[in-house]
Amino acid sequence: MKGFLEDANYSIGLLDEGATLADVIDNCIYEHTHTGKRAFYVGDLGKLVKNNIQWQNVMAPIKPFYPVRCNSTPGVLEILGTLGIGFACSSKSEMALVQDLGISPENIIYTNPCKQASQIKYAAKAGINIMTCDNDNELKKIARNHPNAKLLLHIATEDITADEEMNMKFGTTLKNCRHLMECAKELGVQIVGVKFHVSGSCKELQTYIHAISDARCVFDMAEEFGFKMNMLDIGGGFTGSELQLEEVNHVIRPLLDVYFPKESGVNVIAEPGCYYVSSVFTLAVNIIAKKTVEYDKLLPSGVEQTRNDEEPVFTYYINDGVYGSFASKLSEKLNTIPEVHKKYKEDEPLFASSLWGPSCDELDQIVENCLLPELSVGDWLIFDNMGSGTLGEQSTFNDYQRPLIYYMMSFSDWDEMQDAGIASDTLMKNFFFVPSCIQLSPEDRFSTAA
Repeated sequence: MKGFLEDANYSIGLLDEGATLADVIDNCIYEHTHTGKRAFYVGDLGKLVKNNIQWQNVMAPIKPFYPVRCNSTPGVLEILGTLGIGFACSSKSEMALVQDLGISPENIIYTNPCKQASQIKYAAKAGINIMTCDNDNELKKIARNHPNAKLLLHIATEDITADEEMNMKFGTTLKNCRHLMECAKELGVQIVGVKFHVSGSCKELQTYIHAISDARCVFDMAEEFGFKMNMLDIGGGFTGSELQLEEVNHVIRPLLDVYFPKESGVNVIAEPGCYYVSSVFTLAVNIIAKKTVEYDKLLPSGVEQTRNDEEPVFTYYINDGVYGSFASKLSEKLNTIPEVHKKYKEDEPLFASSLWGPSCDELDQIVENCLLPELSVGDWLIFDNMGSGTLGEQSTFNDYQRPLIYYMMSFSDWDEMQDAGIASDTLMKNFFFVPSCIQLSPEDRFSTAA
């Protein structure tokens, strides 16, 4: 049945109205304290349903194609598959994973800008025809290995800020689009649409205006070459905030109505990844080591010391880091702050602290400077909004274990799934009831996707 992996080994805790996400985290910490203090995630899959409802309310009829690289855990993919969402894949393994869900090839896009020839051949064999392209070498490679491919020309956007100047960018210029169309015509490759991407860190919504206008120019250019274009991919960059979603929609809707009206037959799609999964997962980590350091070593360069020298300053080491769940910290700022799990008094003193991963590598810094009460080895910290870019393939640096994953959903969210017509008998097999007085253990209640 579409939307379900035959051999998926996981379960979803169905919580009654008396149980909460905090209860699940408390229970898991209690169990881990007795069985081995391993980092773990709790995924509230009901938020996927809510986020999809919000997308449909704000962005319809723009169809979402979820980028699998953001979070490829089976619970996420199966729920999204049942919701009728398309998938944007960047590798053979991602395409195979989505195919195992029973998703039709028409709902899969191969989006890697630098494709391996063997993976292009795999896409051709699987009937996955829609893929992106932004240069003539890639175009020739596709023509050799997938003659039936349908290309989206990936055009560049003007969203480079001072903080992004060193980032690698993909996308071709308007001028080069004409050259690519000439090449495609000679090679007999179809061009069916345009893709652009605006970074989630871009603060200038005018970038969307320029990008959509450029896309219209490419569509007009395509008519000269006899290409029948029918797809516009406005990319990702949706942060998960309802406000940001509404702001983007407010900017792009008038332009889409003018440049790509319904009667034009152009299907407008997007690639919201972080939007769907960021808020779904919460990460719990354990403090495995602690030491006192000099305060000035915690300060960023150029920051003047203002504290009392007699106050202690702490460095904590946790059992997850940039070689695991915090990998994105190597290329971008952490978008969540740690919360202390144990209860402490409101007037308890706070101390300058830094958080590091378990590798003892100088790059493995999670939080450079924050204020925390004094903690002990064995205490737990909680990070929310950890669902995007954290649950892919991870390093086994120093043989540290990957975090376990526990799935849950409230009865009210389950009811919404039933109202949406996707609460089938197949899906029900993955659920089990959790009473408000939660007494769970990973072995006999939650299966894990490790």
